[in-house]
Amino acid sequence: MALMRLIAVAWCAACATALAAEPIRIGVSGPFTGGSSPMGISMRDGIRVAAAEINASGGLLGRPVQLVERDDQARNELGVQIARELVVKEKIVAGVGIVNTGVALASQRVYQEARIPMITAVATGSIVTRQFLPPQHPENFIFRVSASDTIQAAMIVEEAVEHRRFRKVAILADSTNYGQLGREDLERALEKKGIRPVSVGKFNIRDVDMTRLLVAAREAGAEALLTYGIGPELAQIANGAAKLGWPVPIIGSWPLSMSNFIDNAGPNGEGARMPQTFIQAPDTPKRRAFIEAYQKLSRTERMPSPSAAAQGYDAMLLLAAAIRQAGTTHGSRVREALESLKEKVEGVVMTYERPFSRSDHEAIDNPGQVVMGEVRNGRVVHAPQEPKKKPAK
Repeated sequence: MALMRLIAVAWCAACATALAAEPIRIGVSGPFTGGSSPMGISMRDGIRVAAAEINASGGLLGRPVQLVERDDQARNELGVQIARELVVKEKIVAGVGIVNTGVALASQRVYQEARIPMITAVATGSIVTRQFLPPQHPENFIFRVSASDTIQAAMIVEEAVEHRRFRKVAILADSTNYGQLGREDLERALEKKGIRPVSVGKFNIRDVDMTRLLVAAREAGAEALLTYGIGPELAQIANGAAKLGWPVPIIGSWPLSMSNFIDNAGPNGEGARMPQTFIQAPDTPKRRAFIEAYQKLSRTERMPSPSAAAQGYDAMLLLAAAIRQAGTTHGSRVREALESLKEKVEGVVMTYERPFSRSDHEAIDNPGQVVMGEVRNGRVVHAPQEPKKKPAK
């Protein structure tokens, strides 16, 4: 009998040890191939850097973090399929990722219905965190660590209208949810300044000839182009304007910082400006350490999309802080912890103090947390802080 009790105790101890060592599985999805891949790969590698730091410090709740990664190819329907696979088959306890607004709006319903927290690290559509608000949805499981298009559109218009005194602007936006929702945000921001765009053009993903849209904008008297799209098509806009001999300023949303815009546009992309949450500059010890860790892990010197990398890193740190505070991976408890984080989390975009609340799931909620970047010599740097130009007499 004593021997049986000893065996039972040993068995229970072995089971407890095995359970303690069971990894905490976190889903990571984004476009790791295709035109959006600079954002997806940067985000993924930023998350990997954070997960490596967490595991090096002993993991979470005595368990290692395991990332379960999937390539959604920026396709809405594939994003939904992946979300279901991660939740049902892979048994993840939370998700971090999603780059494209359309994919977010299509797939995050899976996380919401499963009551699993999802921290969107990149997608910027203004309605992303408002899809499941009370009273229709008593609990919202969708959070975000990126600058929404409401913030970005206001900054783009402020830069164009107030700082550079352009009064005639054209909007060029792609036909995706991202592009068209961003266009609407731009138009609302312009309306607040009493301005209507002189031309509004729409293009599709993989379009290579923007001549018709550019000619229409030029003939309408546009002094600047305000853009909402991703890298490859934005490069076609810059190159098309150069072919027309039209040195028009380009001010747009943050994908103007993508490597496939900068590389494909070459000198024609110089001077393009865009909102940025993070610029690859080692201006603090934390940022220096992050950049060096990212370069070592990814084996590349330049981040294809610095903001996506930083937001992925910070999102993973915030999720880890919530799991520590909750003391469990139970979805509702982690959601509650995210809404009332007690730990100050030092990220690379910023240091987060109670970034979320029950009614506000946006970690970045004002333009003061975002800077303007500029393409200069093939890199994104801080845009010069020029004084606002006086109106022409």
